[in-house]
Amino acid sequence: MSNNLQDCPHKRFNPLTGEWVLVSPHRTKRPWQGLQEKNQTDMLPGHDPKCYLCAGNIRNQGVINPDYKDIFVFDNDFPALLEESINGSCDQDELFKVEPESGVCRVVCFSPRHDLSISRMKPKAVRKVVDVWCDQFRELEDREDISYVQIFENRGDIMGCSNPHPHGQIWATSSIPVIPALEDSRQKEYRQEKGQCMLCRYAERELESGERVVFENDSFVALVPFWAVWPFEIMLLPKAHMGAITDMNGSQKEDLAEALVSMGIRYDNLFETSFPYSMGIHQRPVHEKGGDHWHWHIHYYPPLLRSATVRKFMVGFEMMGMPQRDITAEQSAKQLRDLPKIHFQDRG
Repeated sequence: MSNNLQDCPHKRFNPLTGEWVLVSPHRTKRPWQGLQEKNQTDMLPGHDPKCYLCAGNIRNQGVINPDYKDIFVFDNDFPALLEESINGSCDQDELFKVEPESGVCRVVCFSPRHDLSISRMKPKAVRKVVDVWCDQFRELEDREDISYVQIFENRGDIMGCSNPHPHGQIWATSSIPVIPALEDSRQKEYRQEKGQCMLCRYAERELESGERVVFENDSFVALVPFWAVWPFEIMLLPKAHMGAITDMNGSQKEDLAEALVSMGIRYDNLFETSFPYSMGIHQRPVHEKGGDHWHWHIHYYPPLLRSATVRKFMVGFEMMGMPQRDITAEQSAKQLRDLPKIHFQDRG
């Protein structure tokens, strides 16, 4: 990578979406007098009697949670999608289009412990989360009314998480959402034009250079994408070509659990705080079982920029023009790569 790219403004292309990001590394020298977020290091109890996700507690609709010991999955009490939607469409003309959208929204509690997160869980416990994700995908992909299964986690209140209890969500939709549909199209085009999988080739190139790789194990590589928008954005890629998480074997699932814990620890260690992010799995649409262009992957989009108290905002030029970042992907990868592997709260 040219040293000039670490100091001078330039654009980088995202082949997964066809979009560009403006990179302005010289802006890291500017002083900051903007918003300072609170450092989130408050200790939580192992069980919170007021938490509607803790075992044995009453949820908002009056349902009592079971005394679960590992993973707990339930239909969201306040779903963004309903299994029955409006009938038909309402097209006044090409400028006013309405189409029905139905689906299923579920909550996955990762642990009965209120004070944990994936970064503080053992890989053996996170493996159970991976197994549940796979079970949910298999169940939902068999439904004719479902086209896509989006598995994700919001961590931290500044990412819109309404409850600190360790949990994620699954939204299964009757149509393919915009971003996965775009990735589907771009990967399909690349396969047709180049005769190979885009992300297989991309992972190979990143492993060859190593400058944006944060860590790897036998089955996965975590890296800051060349085209990353968020300061410490990560893409977690399986090294083997797989279209969906259900294609993993047992050892690959164990490696994924290890990778998820390792990524969580590195994020928390970066600014020694409970690190916020949105994390999501992108995989093939459920009815594309024969499509060999899909390479499933995980995106992490964290908002923190300079410290635990300074976050990045998408404002101004980014809202009106195009995405922009200050530190380069190579710089943020090095910061994450050089961090201790032991969680800061576990050090002596």
